Amino acid sequence: MRNGQRESEQQQFIEAVGLSFEQAGLPRMAGRILGWLLICDPPHQSPGELAEVLQASKGSISSMTRLLEQLGVIERLSLPGERRDYFRIRSESWAALFKRRMELVSNFRQLADRGLELLSEHTPEQRRRLEEMRDMYAFFEYEVPRLLERWEQERRSQSE
Repeated sequence: MRNGQRESEQQQFIEAVGLSFEQAGLPRMAGRILGWLLICDPPHQSPGELAEVLQASKGSISSMTRLLEQLGVIERLSLPGERRDYFRIRSESWAALFKRRMELVSNFRQLADRGLELLSEHTPEQRRRLEEMRDMYAFFEYEVPRLLERWEQERRSQSE
């Protein structure tokens, strides 16, 4: 594959990750950073390298890497003899991100419970929408941690 074609495909991948992040309610630039960190070589990049590859301001890179660190997806590291920091995908970051998203599931279930309390004296027809919401989120709140545990067990067995 020609170098220019590969770079074009890499940019398309980076943009696709950025758009996916945006659709999930997160900043597109955070997704673009993550997209590059998923495919770059070496797997760690300095803020300057990120800014150059993504054609973004250093301020944008700084604020978005801070967000990704807070989400637990990337980590900052320093290399011996280097004065600058680097970023890379954090090990086990996908499970951490998914667990964070699960907090939203719990929040939605709790909201449905609150709504059902408000409608405690109302007819079953009036309560049905909230019951469906509560039941679905309660199901995921119960099942997803079990799936994550199975995932972690599988990952551990693969690494042994």
